[in-house]
Amino acid sequence: MISIVVGGQMDKQLIATQVEKLGQGIGGCKYIQQQYSCPVFAPGIEKTFTQYPVLEPSFLYGGYPCADLRHKFLLAQPSDAVDLADPRFPMEVEPLPLPGHFFDMVGYRSPDGVVFLADCLSSEATLKKYQISFIYDVAAYLDTLEKVSRMEASLFIPAHAAATEDIAPLAKVNRQKVLEIADRIETICREPLPFETILQKLFSRLELTMDFQQYVLVGSTVRSYLSWLKDAGRLSARFENHYLLWQKFD
Repeated sequence: MISIVVGGQMDKQLIATQVEKLGQGIGGCKYIQQQYSCPVFAPGIEKTFTQYPVLEPSFLYGGYPCADLRHKFLLAQPSDAVDLADPRFPMEVEPLPLPGHFFDMVGYRSPDGVVFLADCLSSEATLKKYQISFIYDVAAYLDTLEKVSRMEASLFIPAHAAATEDIAPLAKVNRQKVLEIADRIETICREPLPFETILQKLFSRLELTMDFQQYVLVGSTVRSYLSWLKDAGRLSARFENHYLLWQKFD
């Protein structure tokens, strides 16, 4: 969630723009809306998730989420949200489509040239600690990283990294991590394996800790990697003995 003050000295307006899909972002919109009675803007599917947050854990889990997944990090309070096409959205704020991390995620360029990059980048420390960042569409995410690396702004403000005047180095680090994880998954799939085994091996090799939250966040991301690798012709998929097996092409 981003809060931006727009307008002149005598006509300032606070707006909240939804950029994070997870509960803390949607929950932040709820708080700002209650405190200041300002509008919340969200694009496309992001608006629907903001209005109906139960979609978040349901989407991640792939079914009705058990109680372990119905907590404030994944299931926030709903907010009234309107699309960016609403006439109340200030024309001086430029939406910047940043798909890949989630369906219709956007960043924003403020009137003073500051670019808010939402969740599309993680800090080097975060990547080192957690290894795998949430990605919905790997191909779109890589395209977004390339686009971000070429952006110019007076200042870049990522949601999960320090503000900087030069975003290209961090975009490169994030891209390298995506390609590294893809290579790791491809290596694991040298033999035909079902999803659960691939996930277990990846957690073991990266020394990650498994719990319900990581199962759905990393698990959903690994499924996205598998789809991308299959569509790129790097993995095959077949059904055998009632299992969906993934295997690297020789």
